[in-house]
Amino acid sequence: MRIVIIGAGAIGGYIGGSLAAAGRPVTFVARANTAAALRAHGLRLTPGPGEAALTVRPGVAASVAEALTTPADLLVLAVKAYATGPALAEIAAATTTRLPCLCLQNGVDAETEAARALGAANVLAGTVTTAVSAPEPGAVVVEKRRGVGVALGHRLSEPLLAALGAAGVRARGYAAAGPMTWSKLLTNLLGNATAAILDWPVAAILADPRLFALEAAAAREALAVMRALGYGVVDLPGTPVRLLAAAMRLPPGLARPLLRRGVAGGRGGKRPSLQIDLRSGKRQTEAEWLYGAVARHGAARGVPTPVNQGLNELMAGLSSGALDPAEFAGRPAALLARLGR
Repeated sequence: MRIVIIGAGAIGGYIGGSLAAAGRPVTFVARANTAAALRAHGLRLTPGPGEAALTVRPGVAASVAEALTTPADLLVLAVKAYATGPALAEIAAATTTRLPCLCLQNGVDAETEAARALGAANVLAGTVTTAVSAPEPGAVVVEKRRGVGVALGHRLSEPLLAALGAAGVRARGYAAAGPMTWSKLLTNLLGNATAAILDWPVAAILADPRLFALEAAAAREALAVMRALGYGVVDLPGTPVRLLAAAMRLPPGLARPLLRRGVAGGRGGKRPSLQIDLRSGKRQTEAEWLYGAVARHGAARGVPTPVNQGLNELMAGLSSGALDPAEFAGRPAALLARLGR
């Protein structure tokens, strides 16, 4: 199985690097600076906390068209959610062959977008629960090892699960994509936007009763949308999502310490993705594919989602420059007032 990884950041580097280290033929489609680092030094993968880094020498291409000059069996879409559309357009321009494509983006709508472009029969849904960082181009560090989920039903689902397992990646198959991707979304919501808006650690947010109530409300809205969609919560590799969902129904005095240990402690020291993006000055974040997705799907099914809608609008304003970060940084009262809470 020859695999082309589109996106050589944290997730793409982790999956592609693990497969390459196990002897699978892997080619990365990477931006210029990352491609240069990969060609010069290979991919440096630290497979776990305290473990020695290993170096692999995957193939490197500047475009999908270049990567597909050699036939491939599977494309892995590992770009940010907001880059899904451009990546799919590049695939369509590079080949008329409908290659199978594994989507590993955060959020719940990437597979739908890919199905429109490539055909539903060619799309595999996946999710990565391992906490991974990319401290510099060509380097990937596993902060907290958990695993990968892959939806079953495609002819490549089982071979891919076997390949990931042989590469040392804890991989699990799921009968349906929806419960898997929405369960991952639940974990992405907790503390993510709030940490970015306030520029606070997740542990501090979950320790604050007012902010914890905000996080619980956002999660309960997402759970209500899931029920409307007919999706149950499922546990993901290394991630007890059903326990997280159940905790939202506990009294706050019991739920807060439980989630503070489980969510904040389980991050392995990694900041939430939205906080990383805002700090780096990115003009676009994945909030629209997380909180925005809850609001969109809720609106389509008559489920109110004011907290998710409000957090999404705040993130959009901050990332675009329409709002001043100083208005909210370290000021939870300002955030809560903006959301009417």
